[in-house]
Amino acid sequence: MNSFKSNNSLKCFPLMIKMIRVNVSISNVSAERFLDFRKPMPPVQINTNLNLTGMEKKPDESLEVPFVLTINYNPSVAQINLKGKAYVIGDKGEVDKIYKDYEDKKPPPPVVVQSVSNVAFIESVLISRTLAIPPPIPLPQIPETKPAEKPSGRDYSA
Repeated sequence: MNSFKSNNSLKCFPLMIKMIRVNVSISNVSAERFLDFRKPMPPVQINTNLNLTGMEKKPDESLEVPFVLTINYNPSVAQINLKGKAYVIGDKGEVDKIYKDYEDKKPPPPVVVQSVSNVAFIESVLISRTLAIPPPIPLPQIPETKPAEKPSGRDYSA
């Protein structure tokens, strides 16, 4: 039987982690397949462009970050455009720092860019499936492996 005894001599210190939360909303979706569905899809090159087009401080101490994702296929078989806004809320000091960095022409923090790109690219993958076009993110490549050769000589299999 295992028992657990608490050690009252240990003191818990609250973690002082500055946290922000990013909510992403897509407000406009435009997608079109230019190639006839009956024609086979040629090899394509996919160009993606994610732009955070600004940042606005709101009276409730949050930030509003509009964005545009444009996906072009070459040759021109399809195009996807998404527009939306990210809403950044959290610790006032952290939100103020993000906005000050924006005013100083510094890049946005990775958590904002990553949140927007995660939502926008997942949505674009779903749209690409609907249009039967290649997804705008690279699919994992599994290298071909040769079957292991059995050593010559004795075979111990039953």
